[in-house]
Amino acid sequence: MTSKERLEVALSHKEPDRVPFDLDGTDTSGISIIALKNWLELNGTQKSSLKFSSLIGQLGLMEEDVLQQFKVDTRCLRATPPSNFTLNIQEEGEHSILTDEWGTRWKMPIEHGFYYDIDVSPLGSFTSPRAVEEYPWPDPRDPSRYEHLKEKAESIEATSQAGIVLERNTGGIFETSWWMRGFENFLMDLAANPSMACAIMDNVVEFKMVYWEKALQKVKDDILVMAEADDLGAQSGLLFSPEMYRKYLKPRHKKLFSFMKKQAPDVKLFYHSCGAIYDVMPDLIELGVDILNPIQVSARNMDTKKLKKEFGKDLVFWGGGVDTQKILPYGSEQDVRDEVKRRIDDLAPGGGFVFAPVHCIQQDAPPENIQAMWETVQEYGKY
Repeated sequence: MTSKERLEVALSHKEPDRVPFDLDGTDTSGISIIALKNWLELNGTQKSSLKFSSLIGQLGLMEEDVLQQFKVDTRCLRATPPSNFTLNIQEEGEHSILTDEWGTRWKMPIEHGFYYDIDVSPLGSFTSPRAVEEYPWPDPRDPSRYEHLKEKAESIEATSQAGIVLERNTGGIFETSWWMRGFENFLMDLAANPSMACAIMDNVVEFKMVYWEKALQKVKDDILVMAEADDLGAQSGLLFSPEMYRKYLKPRHKKLFSFMKKQAPDVKLFYHSCGAIYDVMPDLIELGVDILNPIQVSARNMDTKKLKKEFGKDLVFWGGGVDTQKILPYGSEQDVRDEVKRRIDDLAPGGGFVFAPVHCIQQDAPPENIQAMWETVQEYGKY
């Protein structure tokens, strides 16, 4: 099987020749540039320099020769920044500073900094929905965002025959909204000033609908997956009640997801959320989500065996292959091998499983453990 065929079969809830392997195929299944460098060196692969797939997340870009070396079945397709935006990185004291196209300012310690955190949210001091509407929102119609998408997709098909994932170009509806408003402010808005929260979310939804319409017009026939994301959960539960989700965010997910599916009915809808999201998984299925990522196995009620039994007929599980909180960074190589085998045993039967770590591999994961993960997938992930 080619990588594309393997992924197609798994996404159809059937068993391919082996479990598809993903690393850096999405924005939420990548690897820290530090961890990637260390892993490549362990394998005798020397790179004079590595590029970023995400500057804010400090994730390393796995170039085509590396993807083929490690038999990765997925490829990520990303739009480009608009023509009127230039990313400027500056140093202020002990921090590196950047501002994204939405006006959110991010900072990272220059020494021992592992990723950028939000420093200033541009809507943090706003007091009315009218002010939100008057904010200079990014322009999703700028054609420069999309002009190379088709060319990139055709290049991937020609060089790798891999399954292509088209990524969103900002965070999710909830995520982008709180980035711009501030986390505490936005949660307070949902509770006490919902018109403010809804005004922000509605602008994000409108941006996303234009983005997906224009991007899918270019490449819907080339891709297998279209990826959206949010983080709805924390370690022990949702970030807000299921009732609040269903009142404010779910209708906007419905609007966006149904629009995406109308544009590309043959493309699978991938949705990422970290955390303990068991309580809203039926809602996600109702909304048309085909693929759930990543299955945070260390969170409450997110046991892989249980989830496969309850939701495996409706959802493809993309991720959950190895715990990146404790096992991968702090376990032994044998711990990692045992963990990978357990997750494959739980999730692979009947298809509907794409192996990926739980979210992105962080900088403190020993290269020997990453190698143990990869070797076990290759040895044990066969049907």
